[in-house]
Amino acid sequence: MSRKLPRCIGVIHLPALPGSPGAVRYHPSTALERAGLQAVSEARSLEKAGFDGIIIENFGDAPFYGASVPPETLVAMSVISAAVREAVRLPIGINILRNDARGALAVAAVTGADFIRVNVLSGVMATDQGIIEGRAAELLRERARLNAEDIAILADVHVKHAKSLSSDDLALAIEETSGRGGADGIIITGSTTGRSPSSADLHHALKAAKECKVPLYIGSGLQASGVAELPSPAIGMIVGSTLRRGGKAGAPLDPARIRTFMKAVKANRTRNGKTRRASS
Repeated sequence: MSRKLPRCIGVIHLPALPGSPGAVRYHPSTALERAGLQAVSEARSLEKAGFDGIIIENFGDAPFYGASVPPETLVAMSVISAAVREAVRLPIGINILRNDARGALAVAAVTGADFIRVNVLSGVMATDQGIIEGRAAELLRERARLNAEDIAILADVHVKHAKSLSSDDLALAIEETSGRGGADGIIITGSTTGRSPSSADLHHALKAAKECKVPLYIGSGLQASGVAELPSPAIGMIVGSTLRRGGKAGAPLDPARIRTFMKAVKANRTRNGKTRRASS
């Protein structure tokens, strides 16, 4: 199935949801209301700024479960996703940290979201939550069972805060994740949140993604100054920390940072549009 994916995606870092350590001072309904209001406000700001899509993630729930999250997290994510769906017209993604791919798919399916992010879809990673194994077989069969084939799967390779136990070969990881794993898009990151992939990794990933005919995204550390240096206009962006006060993940959105980033994105698109017209 052909899926049209957004190319410039802003990340909504939710505060602590009910049941997580950061929310213990709130009644569950209060924690949910607090997170929901923030999500709707941020979604509207990102839409107004010109982003192509948004992704909602339970960033404030650290420390994260390695795989399945508790029922209250899925309920909270569903309520928030539905509220955001009503507030904006952008494509919406779901990421349930650390790696509850089936939970993210369920939330996306019942709330009308458009895609999910999966940190480990294929292979085995040693992470700060322990060993995480990809479960592509179960996820793709569950997507079919839910009649949710229109929900795209964006999958990380050599994801941040982790080390691959499968292969150190980035190109091979992209080939495996997009081919045998069934990912609709590939994400590469730096070593941790807020750190960008190296130029060498980005070029290797772009070449491999082109050969595999799969969209490529930078999923961490992209700054406004780096947008102009992207080796291809086809590279997608998933942007979180850069848009926030002090460049810190989980901090409030910073309107000035958002304007600066989107100005760079628009300049990049204009420049590449002129280049394409000149070469045609």
